[in-house]
Amino acid sequence: MTETALRETLCHLAGSLFDRGLTHGSTGNISARTDDGGLLVSPTGTSFGRLDPARLSRFDAQGRHIGGDAPTKEMPLHTAFYDTRGTAGAVVHLHPCHSVTLSMMADADADNFLPPLTPYGIMQLGRVKLLPFFMPGDPAMGDAIRGLAGKRAAVMLANHGPVVAGKTLETACNAIEELEATAKLALMTRGLPVRGLTDAQVQSVVRRFDVEWDA
Repeated sequence: MTETALRETLCHLAGSLFDRGLTHGSTGNISARTDDGGLLVSPTGTSFGRLDPARLSRFDAQGRHIGGDAPTKEMPLHTAFYDTRGTAGAVVHLHPCHSVTLSMMADADADNFLPPLTPYGIMQLGRVKLLPFFMPGDPAMGDAIRGLAGKRAAVMLANHGPVVAGKTLETACNAIEELEATAKLALMTRGLPVRGLTDAQVQSVVRRFDVEWDA
């Protein structure tokens, strides 16, 4: 994909996420790897609904800011995923209501944040790690992701929002949407006699779709 097309795709997908209420105001940030090893990143203080392809922050392969507006303050989240997951071609961070709400529950499972309600969350995300609360922009968030040594494609920042890495912009956006949809199902069924997937069914999905699961 040419850089021009990548810029347009990034802004189009960000706008779609915004239009459907998956992030709001100037929350959230998104980045994508360019063919030369650099990055395109949403600028600080911008809305997903109004990103300008020409003003995206541009980094070279050495991590130097070489063009566009100043980047999001959450760059540590993005660089941590790119540095630890060689397959990462895009990273998306949103503030969607249902997954944030689920992260506030006292009984949330830190090692496997999403309950196994459907196969799709497993297929697209693997196990999601719930990380503790950090101040927005705190470099310690990146340190926490690096501490996972590339073994998770998605994390949930408690009281804040999910961060997902994918091979492409499309896969990263699809996966973070699935995370929010699964969190919504979990809240809708909370307190009900739910029949989720059994351990055997989970393992069948993991094997069938070659999911990173045991890390």
